[in-house]
Amino acid sequence: MEVSAFDPQALEQLDHALAGTRFAGKLQFFPTIPSTSTHAMAQGEAGAPDGTVYFADEQTAGRGRGAHAWTSPPGSGLYVSVLLRPQLTPADVLWMSLAAGLAVHDAVRELTSLEADLRWPNDLLFGKRKFSGVLTELNAEVTRVRYLVIGIGINVHQPAFPDELKDVASSLHIETGRDWPRQELLALLLKAIDHEVNALTGSTVEAQQSILRRLEQISSWVRGKQVYVENQPGMEGVTDGLDPRGFLQIRTANGLRTVLSGGVREQKGSR
Repeated sequence: MEVSAFDPQALEQLDHALAGTRFAGKLQFFPTIPSTSTHAMAQGEAGAPDGTVYFADEQTAGRGRGAHAWTSPPGSGLYVSVLLRPQLTPADVLWMSLAAGLAVHDAVRELTSLEADLRWPNDLLFGKRKFSGVLTELNAEVTRVRYLVIGIGINVHQPAFPDELKDVASSLHIETGRDWPRQELLALLLKAIDHEVNALTGSTVEAQQSILRRLEQISSWVRGKQVYVENQPGMEGVTDGLDPRGFLQIRTANGLRTVLSGGVREQKGSR
Protein backbone atom coordinates (compact mmCIF):
# COMPACT_ATOMS: atom_id res chain seq x y z
CA MET A 1 0.00 0.00 0.00
CA GLU A 2 1.29 3.44 -0.87
CA VAL A 3 2.02 5.71 2.08
CA SER A 4 3.20 9.32 2.33
CA ALA A 5 6.69 8.02 3.04
CA PHE A 6 8.42 4.66 2.66
CA ASP A 7 7.80 2.94 6.02
CA PRO A 8 10.17 0.27 7.42
CA GLN A 9 8.00 -2.59 6.13
CA ALA A 10 7.93 -1.11 2.62
CA LEU A 11 11.71 -0.65 2.68
CA GLU A 12 12.21 -4.25 3.78
CA GLN A 13 9.94 -5.48 1.00
CA LEU A 14 11.80 -3.32 -1.52
CA ASP A 15 15.17 -4.68 -0.45
CA HIS A 16 13.84 -8.24 -0.71
CA ALA A 17 12.56 -7.53 -4.25
CA LEU A 18 16.08 -6.44 -5.23
CA ALA A 19 17.77 -9.67 -4.16
CA GLY A 20 20.37 -10.67 -6.72
CA THR A 21 20.97 -7.12 -7.96
CA ARG A 22 23.85 -4.78 -7.10
CA PHE A 23 21.38 -2.67 -5.10
CA ALA A 24 20.32 -5.24 -2.48
CA GLY A 25 21.29 -4.15 1.02
CA LYS A 26 22.36 -0.70 -0.17
CA LEU A 27 19.17 1.35 0.11
CA GLN A 28 19.28 4.70 1.91
CA PHE A 29 15.94 6.46 2.37
CA PHE A 30 15.45 10.06 3.50
CA PRO A 31 12.06 11.54 4.47
CA THR A 32 13.44 14.85 3.21
CA ILE A 33 16.78 15.93 1.74
CA PRO A 34 17.99 18.90 -0.32
CA SER A 35 19.06 16.70 -3.25
CA THR A 36 19.64 12.97 -3.50
CA SER A 37 22.19 13.51 -6.27
CA THR A 38 24.20 16.11 -4.35
CA HIS A 39 24.34 13.72 -1.41
CA ALA A 40 25.23 10.76 -3.66
CA MET A 41 28.12 12.64 -5.27
CA ALA A 42 29.51 13.50 -1.84
CA GLN A 43 29.14 9.89 -0.74
CA GLY A 44 30.87 8.72 -3.90
CA GLU A 45 33.84 10.90 -3.02
CA ALA A 46 33.79 9.45 0.51
CA GLY A 47 34.04 5.90 -0.86
CA ALA A 48 30.45 4.64 -0.85
CA PRO A 49 30.19 1.33 -2.73
CA ASP A 50 28.88 0.65 -6.21
CA GLY A 51 25.12 0.18 -6.21
CA THR A 52 24.23 2.45 -3.30
CA VAL A 53 20.76 3.95 -3.76
CA TYR A 54 19.66 7.25 -2.23
CA PHE A 55 15.97 8.12 -2.43
CA ALA A 56 13.64 10.50 -0.70
CA ASP A 57 10.01 11.32 -0.07
CA GLU A 58 10.82 14.99 -0.60
CA GLN A 59 13.66 17.06 -2.05
CA THR A 60 14.01 20.72 -1.15
CA ALA A 61 16.65 21.52 -3.78
CA GLY A 62 16.21 18.93 -6.54
CA ARG A 63 18.26 19.48 -9.68
CA GLY A 64 17.68 18.80 -13.35
CA ARG A 65 19.87 19.18 -16.42
CA GLY A 66 21.18 22.61 -17.35
CA ALA A 67 20.84 23.97 -13.79
CA HIS A 68 17.06 23.64 -13.93
CA ALA A 69 15.28 22.89 -10.66
CA TRP A 70 13.25 19.70 -10.30
CA THR A 71 10.15 20.25 -8.18
CA SER A 72 10.02 17.47 -5.58
CA PRO A 73 7.10 17.93 -3.15
CA PRO A 74 6.55 15.35 -0.39
CA GLY A 75 4.62 12.20 -1.26
CA SER A 76 4.24 13.11 -4.93
CA GLY A 77 7.04 11.52 -6.89
CA LEU A 78 9.98 9.19 -7.02
CA TYR A 79 13.26 10.95 -6.33
CA VAL A 80 16.21 8.59 -6.53
CA SER A 81 19.94 8.72 -7.22
CA VAL A 82 22.07 5.66 -7.92
CA LEU A 83 25.82 5.57 -7.30
CA LEU A 84 27.74 3.41 -9.76
CA ARG A 85 31.42 2.57 -10.23
CA PRO A 86 31.33 1.03 -13.73
CA GLN A 87 34.37 -0.04 -15.71
CA LEU A 88 33.84 2.66 -18.33
CA THR A 89 35.82 5.47 -19.92
CA PRO A 90 34.41 9.01 -19.65
CA ALA A 91 33.67 8.90 -23.38
CA ASP A 92 31.24 6.01 -22.80
CA VAL A 93 29.16 7.66 -20.07
CA LEU A 94 26.53 8.82 -22.58
CA TRP A 95 25.58 5.17 -23.04
CA MET A 96 24.81 4.90 -19.34
CA SER A 97 22.68 8.01 -19.52
CA LEU A 98 20.74 6.73 -22.52
CA ALA A 99 20.30 3.37 -20.82
CA ALA A 100 18.88 5.07 -17.73
CA GLY A 101 16.21 6.73 -19.85
CA LEU A 102 15.32 3.37 -21.35
CA ALA A 103 15.16 1.87 -17.86
CA VAL A 104 12.62 4.50 -16.79
CA HIS A 105 10.60 3.87 -19.95
CA ASP A 106 10.56 0.11 -19.35
CA ALA A 107 9.70 0.36 -15.64
CA VAL A 108 6.79 2.73 -16.28
CA ARG A 109 5.48 0.52 -19.08
CA GLU A 110 5.69 -2.61 -16.94
CA LEU A 111 3.84 -0.97 -14.04
CA THR A 112 1.22 1.09 -15.89
CA SER A 113 1.20 -0.15 -19.53
CA LEU A 114 1.82 3.48 -20.59
CA GLU A 115 4.14 4.03 -23.56
CA ALA A 116 6.32 7.06 -22.90
CA ASP A 117 8.24 9.00 -25.53
CA LEU A 118 11.95 9.64 -24.99
CA ARG A 119 13.49 13.00 -25.86
CA TRP A 120 17.24 12.67 -26.37
CA PRO A 121 19.12 12.02 -24.29
CA ASN A 122 16.78 10.90 -21.51
CA ASP A 123 13.72 13.06 -20.83
CA LEU A 124 10.50 11.05 -20.68
CA LEU A 125 7.26 12.53 -22.00
CA PHE A 126 3.62 11.75 -22.64
CA GLY A 127 2.89 13.69 -25.80
CA LYS A 128 4.44 17.12 -25.24
CA ARG A 129 4.40 16.93 -21.43
CA LYS A 130 7.39 15.78 -19.41
CA PHE A 131 6.92 13.47 -16.43
CA SER A 132 10.46 12.23 -15.80
CA GLY A 133 14.00 13.52 -16.11
CA VAL A 134 17.41 11.92 -15.73
CA LEU A 135 20.62 13.70 -14.73
CA THR A 136 23.95 11.87 -14.95
CA GLU A 137 26.98 13.31 -13.14
CA LEU A 138 30.44 11.83 -12.83
CA ASN A 139 33.83 12.08 -11.25
CA ALA A 140 36.45 10.83 -13.67
CA GLU A 141 40.10 10.71 -14.56
CA VAL A 142 41.30 10.92 -18.15
CA THR A 143 40.90 7.23 -18.89
CA ARG A 144 38.41 5.96 -16.32
CA VAL A 145 35.26 6.87 -14.44
CA ARG A 146 35.84 6.90 -10.69
CA TYR A 147 32.11 6.99 -9.99
CA LEU A 148 28.94 8.35 -11.49
CA VAL A 149 25.52 9.23 -10.15
CA ILE A 150 22.29 8.77 -12.09
CA GLY A 151 19.60 11.01 -10.63
CA ILE A 152 16.01 10.26 -11.65
CA GLY A 153 12.83 12.15 -10.90
CA ILE A 154 9.43 10.71 -11.82
CA ASN A 155 6.13 12.53 -11.29
CA VAL A 156 3.81 9.89 -9.85
CA HIS A 157 0.91 11.18 -7.72
CA GLN A 158 0.53 14.82 -8.79
CA PRO A 159 -3.16 15.34 -9.70
CA ALA A 160 -2.45 18.66 -11.44
CA PHE A 161 0.22 21.29 -12.00
CA PRO A 162 0.14 25.10 -11.76
CA ASP A 163 -0.96 27.03 -14.84
CA GLU A 164 2.64 27.77 -15.84
CA LEU A 165 3.46 24.04 -15.94
CA LYS A 166 0.23 22.29 -16.94
CA ASP A 167 1.05 22.35 -20.65
CA VAL A 168 4.60 21.01 -20.21
CA ALA A 169 4.38 18.66 -17.19
CA SER A 170 2.46 15.47 -16.45
CA SER A 171 2.39 12.60 -13.98
CA LEU A 172 1.37 8.97 -13.91
CA HIS A 173 -1.77 10.00 -12.03
CA ILE A 174 -2.75 12.59 -14.62
CA GLU A 175 -2.26 10.09 -17.44
CA THR A 176 -4.20 7.24 -15.83
CA GLY A 177 -6.52 8.76 -13.26
CA ARG A 178 -5.11 6.60 -10.47
CA ASP A 179 -2.17 6.39 -8.10
CA TRP A 180 0.62 3.86 -8.45
CA PRO A 181 2.81 2.40 -5.68
CA ARG A 182 6.15 4.16 -5.70
CA GLN A 183 7.99 1.29 -4.03
CA GLU A 184 6.90 -1.07 -6.81
CA LEU A 185 7.95 1.46 -9.43
CA LEU A 186 11.32 1.89 -7.72
CA ALA A 187 11.89 -1.88 -7.63
CA LEU A 188 11.13 -2.18 -11.35
CA LEU A 189 13.36 0.82 -12.12
CA LEU A 190 16.35 -0.48 -10.16
CA LYS A 191 16.04 -3.94 -11.71
CA ALA A 192 15.99 -2.35 -15.16
CA ILE A 193 19.05 -0.21 -14.36
CA ASP A 194 20.90 -3.25 -13.01
CA HIS A 195 20.17 -5.10 -16.26
CA GLU A 196 21.40 -2.17 -18.38
CA VAL A 197 24.60 -1.72 -16.36
CA ASN A 198 25.40 -5.43 -16.53
CA ALA A 199 24.95 -5.34 -20.30
CA LEU A 200 27.07 -2.22 -20.82
CA THR A 201 29.92 -3.51 -18.70
CA GLY A 202 29.71 -6.98 -20.24
CA SER A 203 29.08 -7.30 -23.97
CA THR A 204 29.62 -3.60 -24.55
CA VAL A 205 29.24 -3.44 -28.34
CA GLU A 206 26.10 -5.56 -28.30
CA ALA A 207 24.64 -3.44 -25.50
CA GLN A 208 25.33 -0.21 -27.39
CA GLN A 209 23.69 -1.57 -30.52
CA SER A 210 20.68 -2.64 -28.45
CA ILE A 211 20.36 0.86 -26.98
CA LEU A 212 20.47 2.46 -30.44
CA ARG A 213 17.87 0.03 -31.76
CA ARG A 214 15.48 0.53 -28.86
CA LEU A 215 15.76 4.31 -29.00
CA GLU A 216 14.86 4.23 -32.68
CA GLN A 217 11.79 2.19 -31.78
CA ILE A 218 10.38 4.20 -28.86
CA SER A 219 11.52 7.79 -29.48
CA SER A 220 9.71 10.13 -31.86
CA TRP A 221 12.62 12.55 -31.40
CA VAL A 222 15.31 10.47 -33.08
CA ARG A 223 14.14 11.01 -36.65
CA GLY A 224 11.97 13.54 -38.43
CA LYS A 225 11.39 15.93 -35.53
CA GLN A 226 11.79 19.68 -36.15
CA VAL A 227 13.95 20.82 -33.24
CA TYR A 228 16.43 23.36 -31.95
CA VAL A 229 19.11 23.10 -29.27
CA GLU A 230 18.93 25.61 -26.43
CA ASN A 231 21.68 28.25 -26.36
CA GLN A 232 23.31 26.97 -29.55
CA PRO A 233 22.62 29.39 -32.43
CA GLY A 234 22.21 27.68 -35.79
CA MET A 235 21.65 24.29 -34.22
CA GLU A 236 18.15 23.75 -35.57
CA GLY A 237 16.60 21.51 -38.16
CA VAL A 238 15.23 18.00 -38.49
CA THR A 239 16.55 15.13 -36.41
CA ASP A 240 18.27 12.46 -38.47
CA GLY A 241 19.07 9.55 -36.19
CA LEU A 242 21.84 8.78 -33.74
CA ASP A 243 25.49 8.42 -34.65
CA PRO A 244 27.43 5.26 -33.63
CA ARG A 245 28.39 6.92 -30.32
CA GLY A 246 24.76 7.64 -29.38
CA PHE A 247 24.77 11.36 -30.14
CA LEU A 248 21.77 12.96 -31.83
CA GLN A 249 22.19 14.24 -35.38
CA ILE A 250 20.30 17.20 -36.83
CA ARG A 251 20.05 18.06 -40.50
CA THR A 252 20.40 21.85 -40.47
CA ALA A 253 20.50 24.49 -43.20
CA ASN A 254 24.29 24.14 -43.08
CA GLY A 255 24.40 20.34 -43.24
CA LEU A 256 24.38 17.49 -40.77
CA ARG A 257 25.32 18.56 -37.23
CA THR A 258 25.88 16.44 -34.13
CA VAL A 259 24.42 17.42 -30.74
CA LEU A 260 27.08 16.76 -28.13
CA SER A 261 25.20 18.46 -25.30
CA GLY A 262 22.36 20.82 -24.59
CA GLY A 263 18.61 20.77 -24.27
CA VAL A 264 16.81 19.61 -27.42
CA ARG A 265 13.43 21.29 -27.87
CA GLU A 266 10.69 21.01 -30.47
CA GLN A 267 10.20 23.94 -32.80
CA LYS A 268 6.92 25.73 -32.15
CA GLY A 269 4.28 24.87 -34.68
CA SER A 270 5.73 21.47 -35.54
CA ARG A 271 3.73 18.33 -35.06
